[in-house]
Amino acid sequence: MNFLQKYWKRFTIAMGMAVLLTACGNGGETTDSGADPQSGEGESGTAEGAVQAEHEFKLGLITPPAHMWHQAAEKFKEELETNSDGRMTLDIYPSGQLGNESDMLQQIESGSIDFGFITAAEISSREDVFSAWFTPYLFETIEDAHQAREADIAQEMLGTLEQYGMTGLDYLFAGQRVMLFKDKKVQQPEDMEGLVLRVTPSPPMLEFYNSTGASTEGIPLPEVYSAVQTGVIDGMDMDLDATITNKFFEVVDYGAVTNHMVWPSVAVVNTDTFSSLPEEDQQIIEQSLESAADYAVETRSAQEEEFKQTLTDEGMEIYELDKSVFEEQIESFDEKYKEKDPMMEEFITTFRQ
Repeated sequence: MNFLQKYWKRFTIAMGMAVLLTACGNGGETTDSGADPQSGEGESGTAEGAVQAEHEFKLGLITPPAHMWHQAAEKFKEELETNSDGRMTLDIYPSGQLGNESDMLQQIESGSIDFGFITAAEISSREDVFSAWFTPYLFETIEDAHQAREADIAQEMLGTLEQYGMTGLDYLFAGQRVMLFKDKKVQQPEDMEGLVLRVTPSPPMLEFYNSTGASTEGIPLPEVYSAVQTGVIDGMDMDLDATITNKFFEVVDYGAVTNHMVWPSVAVVNTDTFSSLPEEDQQIIEQSLESAADYAVETRSAQEEEFKQTLTDEGMEIYELDKSVFEEQIESFDEKYKEKDPMMEEFITTFRQ
């Protein structure tokens, strides 16, 4: 056998071996995905067996990440994603990243965001009946208010939002309102006369404070610190949680723990978004929110004494101010607001102790 014959024989054998090995390795088929078979990924790059999210929701709120409402939003996210096995996901936008609350309400109405935790004070600018939640000294504790949210009248209030393209789902609470004063220890309404206080510009809140003789300013929350520091205002209506997260203890000396009003946010969702979901998914959302609401009130209630001590340690004088000193203001408020709307009258009458 000459050289050429030997060479051709070896070449033929080698080519035959290559074809055989290729066929064995690919099951007789060629691949076109280019995917690494060891990666567990297909053409989409998604791990085999992972659930692709069917609904990617957005939620906006005004409070910073340290605040209880944001923590409640995180709990809602956790419950929602777990209970839906990852079919529903939630992105949270705190600290007014999507705008102020009025902006966020418009975005929820239009459907550009899905969910919002919006203060009842802001909601009352659309539907006045939510003002009833700010009836002074209506609830002794936030646990009482948390239970009241399940009452028929509270649920009826949520139903009034449907006309705006929003569905009211639940209420979440972040402590009760207290009074902070820059350099004056207030012990009776007469001590408040002439003071300028930052109060959320909600009619019932303004009604209560103005009845004490105080003047009110509706300053956005991010500007309140400098307003106190520069003497534009003499104090504010606030909750202990926000007093700490916004470091107001650096610019005010006195904190009167009045617990004169509860401070709910309303969990709202775009109606078209919610109604388009299967009933099973709607129930998952409602149950996840309920878990978040329970978590918020349980956690916040346990922090009350801790927050008081934190503010004391920061140099503030924290003291109790009994509701008996505001009897005249309470009576005047009830009389006026019961006349405004039958739903308000029912709400106040139902829960007034």
